[in-house]
Order: sequence, then structure tokens, then C-alpha cells
Amino acid sequence: MAGAADEQSTEAAAIRLLASREHSRRELRDKLERRCDDAHMITQVLDDLERRGLLSDERFTEQYVGMRTRKGYGPLRIRTELQERGIAAELIEAWLDPRDTQWVQRLREVARQRFGESSADDQREQARRARFLQYRGFPESLIRSYLWD
Repeated sequence: MAGAADEQSTEAAAIRLLASREHSRRELRDKLERRCDDAHMITQVLDDLERRGLLSDERFTEQYVGMRTRKGYGPLRIRTELQERGIAAELIEAWLDPRDTQWVQRLREVARQRFGESSADDQREQARRARFLQYRGFPESLIRSYLWD
């Protein structure tokens, strides 16, 4: 009977975490493992949550990409963050295409917010802007085109 109680409390903890925000399966597993050391039971709980539609890596990815894009991050950084959260490469590719034209516009918006309307006239300023945009996760080809075309 103790096993059923443990499973119920683990499921309740998982549902509380999911109620606050979407989680990837790996994130949720990591958080549950801090509370419980029965890996098999955690897997069962996660499988059940997926079957019931309460846990979805696809839904997490969609929301995460939207959130990070709105905050001004580029596809390379978002890709890395999704990989760290255990999202499958195929799912990442479905949601992030660095060649998508939205990234050109997003890069320009981020640069305008950070640097204003002025252009980068000298090499030092161009390098500073390039470093910032690279840190934000925009591809080098887009940065070059923005700064030098």
C-alpha cells in the first residue's frame, strides 16, 4: 500500500509542477527524482501523464520557442537550451529553422532595441554588436548580413 501512496504523491507533485508551467519530460523527471528515488515509478507516472495529455514535449517546445523568441533570443541559443532540457532533435528541427525569415526581422528588432537606430560606423562598434547578437544566439550569417550588407 505504501507504493500506491508514493505513486500518488509523486503524481500529485508532478501535476503541481505542470500547473505552474509546461515542463519537458527530462525537467519533470529531474525534479521528481529529487523527491523520490524509485526511477521505475517515476517513469510510470511520466508515461501516464503523457498518455493523459498532461505532459507533452511538443507543447513544451512550442511554448518555450515562443517565450524565448519574444525575449529576443535567436535560434542557436534556443536550440541549445532545448537540448539541455532533453528535447529530441527532430522536435527541435520542427520548431526551429535558422533560415526562416522571421529570424532576420527578430535580429533587427533586438539590435534596434539594444543599439537604437544608429549604424555601426567603425570596426570596434561592429564587433561589439556582433558579439552581443552572437551571445543572443543568432547565426553568424544573419549577423554579417545585418552589419555589413
